[in-house]
Amino acid sequence: MKIIFVILLFLLSMFSCEDTPYNPNIPDAYINFSIEPNSTFYYELNTVSGWMYVSAPPQSRGIIIYRYSMDEFRAYERQSPNDPNHCGEYSRLIVDFPFVVDTCLDVKYSILDGQIITEGYNGYPLIQYHTQYDGNTLRVFNK
Repeated sequence: MKIIFVILLFLLSMFSCEDTPYNPNIPDAYINFSIEPNSTFYYELNTVSGWMYVSAPPQSRGIIIYRYSMDEFRAYERQSPNDPNHCGEYSRLIVDFPFVVDTCLDVKYSILDGQIITEGYNGYPLIQYHTQYDGNTLRVFNK
């Protein structure tokens, strides 16, 4: 009986997951680094709503790290999720708090969740990386 319950629970969880559409513009870069956001080196991240740019390996154009709460961070790719080479291969998203702006396409995204704010524009949300925070060290990764 327990086995049947476990199987049913597993199947139910598989079908209840929300699918995110695949974005073909996601950079093929291995992202896996850690920082200490409470240190003076990352003073911009010492408070809630603080943000900063950090560099990342090639194929990525850098990462925006945003402190969502005392215990939670968001990490977004600085490459446009919709047309990354519209203004050349070195174009990057910028933060105009509380927005992340693609100045080439004139599109605004929410820094809170990466969703498109620009009315009438259909496209992908910001490319977001995984974060893990243990109260001292923040890990940003994609694989």
